[in-house]
Amino acid sequence: MTSDWDRARAVADAVLYEGYLLYPYRGTSSKNQSRWQFGVLGPPGAAAAGLGEDDSLAADFLVDGARALTLVVRFLQLQHRRAEREFTHGEFEPVDELTTPAGSWLTWDEAVEREVSFGPLAIDDEPCTLPVVAEEGTDVELMAGGRLVRHRQEVLGVLSVASVPDGDLRRVSVRVSNVGDGARDKHDAIARSMIGTHVIAEVVGGAFVSLLEPPPSAAAAVARCGRHRCFPVLAGPAGTKHILLISPIILYDHPEVAEQSNTALYDCTEIDEILTLRVMTMTDEEKAQARATDPRAARIIDQCDAMSPESMARLHGVLRDPHAISGLVPEIPEGVDWWDPLADNAVRPEVDAVAVNGIRVARGSRVRLRPRRNADAQDIFVVGKTARVTSVHEDVEGNKHVAVVVDDDPAAELHDWYGRYLYFSPDEVEPLEASQPTT
Repeated sequence: MTSDWDRARAVADAVLYEGYLLYPYRGTSSKNQSRWQFGVLGPPGAAAAGLGEDDSLAADFLVDGARALTLVVRFLQLQHRRAEREFTHGEFEPVDELTTPAGSWLTWDEAVEREVSFGPLAIDDEPCTLPVVAEEGTDVELMAGGRLVRHRQEVLGVLSVASVPDGDLRRVSVRVSNVGDGARDKHDAIARSMIGTHVIAEVVGGAFVSLLEPPPSAAAAVARCGRHRCFPVLAGPAGTKHILLISPIILYDHPEVAEQSNTALYDCTEIDEILTLRVMTMTDEEKAQARATDPRAARIIDQCDAMSPESMARLHGVLRDPHAISGLVPEIPEGVDWWDPLADNAVRPEVDAVAVNGIRVARGSRVRLRPRRNADAQDIFVVGKTARVTSVHEDVEGNKHVAVVVDDDPAAELHDWYGRYLYFSPDEVEPLEASQPTT
């Protein structure tokens, strides 16, 4: 297992459990009574009958120079945990909550991770269909005063793989389908669904082509790639192209779990600090209810309670030294007021730069726009578009601003000529190159 694979799997795990259990992590919370939002492949006909989700996801992707690949299908299988109280010796009855000297347990739907690997599979013109099965099973856990009965229904799926030449590249088509019997009702549908389904692909030799940022020579081939209910992105560290994650949620190439995050909160680590603080303020009774809901909820409570001040401080974010990269917007000399003409002399927007994720961004840099503040209604029209940086500015309050011209704007040259730019904060632009212009 390589470190690149481990990094890809860490992101895949976040995808697998995205939305699994939400704060306040109690089964009594309404937001936790409607679960399994992403990557759910229901039994055939469930979607049309209004009982569940569509039965498949599919994606095309491009391979350059490889003749084989490994595919890993990952999903959750629902496991219904029924709490039962012992009312006479050897006789049990179902209850909503079982309380014992060792703790409490609710009747609840858990999940079991399933992972099926295939390959290396030769990339050729012959399509193949491979079984993806999670077997039925029942486990019984005895405890003082009762027991927990965990039951899983059989989940039947298939992985279909085909490929065709596309110029110098090869277009591979992957489809994961649920092929079980039709569902009787909503409970039966979700019990036999593939939940959080995604695929990790790794090439044997060669490389994947980015579908988000393809080289010009592959743009036409990328346009011929389709997808259904998923988003293929390059995984692993930036610069690598041998691992692909086919995700049911929107991601960018080379996604990472923040290094400051050491507790799985099932929210893709976006708001770890806020959630951790909220957990710390829960009452003992609320924490006990969360622990009774799910073992993963209990783990969250225990880890948050045991978090050290140093770990908590790390969640607050990282301030990196902006002066580690040369040529950034310079500081106004000490003792010079912002209105002094000498302050203007210290700033040169046409050559100044700003650090974005450790990368120097200046005039001539190419970026992708990620507006976050809804400062302008027109922001929705440029989300995800690429742009060229024209200058970097700093206002009197010390805030940095990146001026850009959108690449596919028909009036881009005109805007550049008379200086009509769009302005974004550094955290609203994503550098497209590891090495940015120096002038």
